[in-house]
Amino acid sequence: MHLTLPIRDVISATPRARIVRLDLGRGRFPYSAGQALLIAPRGREPRRPYSIAAAPEDAERDGWLELLVGVEAEGQPSTELTLEPGAVVDIEGPVGRFTFPAQPEEERFVFIAGGTGIAPLRSMLRHALHIPHRQLGLLYSARTPGEFAYEPELRSLASNGVIELRQTITRDAPDEWTGTRGRIGRGELAPLIHDPATLCFVCGPQALVDEIPRQLQELGVERRLIRIEEFW
Repeated sequence: MHLTLPIRDVISATPRARIVRLDLGRGRFPYSAGQALLIAPRGREPRRPYSIAAAPEDAERDGWLELLVGVEAEGQPSTELTLEPGAVVDIEGPVGRFTFPAQPEEERFVFIAGGTGIAPLRSMLRHALHIPHRQLGLLYSARTPGEFAYEPELRSLASNGVIELRQTITRDAPDEWTGTRGRIGRGELAPLIHDPATLCFVCGPQALVDEIPRQLQELGVERRLIRIEEFW
């Protein structure tokens, strides 16, 4: 599907990421939780993939597609996108096989995110909230305490007992930080893997995507239950 859409909102998510909402108007853009779209300024090529950060149910209800776009230190995206309300973009898709299954046999799901890799996992997590008898865990790694996108929403879900949430940072943090520090290891994963029959989804920097599947298997999770991000 090809559409030309205006940017509706640009919201600061973290110092290095922006929430970008593309206005669907009265149109539709069906996709599966976890998929991405290809986007570029109107009339430009090539189009770059960005994971959709909201569940399909959210897009249907709200009338927009939500992306999480990384930016440089000065607040500009690392691509030629103009992150301003009213700017017009061309999109194509959806693309990607990194999706939440339509009818999962498992009842427990764990999402492991690094940085802006939270985008497709938030889409899956919010979609999974509609599944009865499910248990959801999220392990989220960021460089600093200020770089957790969607943190108020995730903490609210955790405080209400809807999800299990664990956070870790990879760089120095102020003394008041009470979460864990350092790269994700088995010690951080183990508390979320209550049952080896847990369907796990991993998205983030390449080092994280390369390492986490091995650690999950050491905890007893079969490789077939570990999904990693792939656009094609």
